[in-house]
Amino acid sequence: MKLVDIDGRKLAYHRAGAGPALVLLHGGWSDGRAWRPQLAGLADRYDVIAWDAPGCGGSDDPPGEMTMAGYADDVAALLVELGVERAALCGLSFGGGLALAVWERHPRLVRSLVLAGAYAGWKGSLSPEEAEARIRRVRAEVDRPPEEWLDGYLPTFFEGPVPPGTLELVRTMMLESRRAGTLPMLNAFAESDLTAVLPTVAVPTLLIWGERDQRAPVRTVAAALWSAIPAAELVVLPGAGHEINLEEPEAFNAEVRRFLGTGGATLWPVSRATCALCGRQAESEDAPLTWVTSIEDGRKLLYCDRCARENVRNIEGKLDPVYW
Repeated sequence: MKLVDIDGRKLAYHRAGAGPALVLLHGGWSDGRAWRPQLAGLADRYDVIAWDAPGCGGSDDPPGEMTMAGYADDVAALLVELGVERAALCGLSFGGGLALAVWERHPRLVRSLVLAGAYAGWKGSLSPEEAEARIRRVRAEVDRPPEEWLDGYLPTFFEGPVPPGTLELVRTMMLESRRAGTLPMLNAFAESDLTAVLPTVAVPTLLIWGERDQRAPVRTVAAALWSAIPAAELVVLPGAGHEINLEEPEAFNAEVRRFLGTGGATLWPVSRATCALCGRQAESEDAPLTWVTSIEDGRKLLYCDRCARENVRNIEGKLDPVYW
């Protein structure tokens, strides 16, 4: 674990490997240790960075209440501090919603997205009744010793057998969770509705889900994200639950490796771009955040961000963001 100073607060992170940056964002009652199988399994090809959110793991507690925008700004500040100009963001559960918030506020930092068992915020993905039930439960438990309530969550995290040491790791992180980290995260996510962000996502996006995810069901939560994010790919791991990176680490790592290897953003420096649909031209200094290429008959056609979003399902070929 390493530490950096962000506005007078210490943020902890775990780092392994070298190559393109892959930033891992954990869920609730958790910290960067939840990504141990990815820190070990993907470090041969990527610079894997797993943060501890404020109030979690080795990070200082937040100064008070947090918003999703505040968490996103902290992720951005961490990347700037580490000298990371652009990264693939991989988030699980709350971390998936956080990845979307980073895209909304700091799109130039985002090269691609991997959203695992993610939500567009609880307000954006759950019914009011379900969201309220979860909020009441956490608030009723947060001042009690974790050993009194943590085992009640484990059946909703996993569906099948898990690798040796996994349950012990999850229980340890939950036992070490702090009220100062849990409540701000709960309040920020419970009030968050990121559904308006989904159609604006203009980077390659992988949705990876457990078939039997009880907390963010495939048929409702995953389906809504899949239909709203242009050109998103959905992969469902058979028989798995919510914490798929821990329950099925080899399959999870293989899908992430495949996606980043074939669907990651292509960096293509150009000085002038012309949209193939609307004909708009843009110099590099005043261009939209992204343009998109479609490989058709060996040719690369450029589409501005607006046309790409409006026509993405009608554009044939592989779509890649193009940055200056």
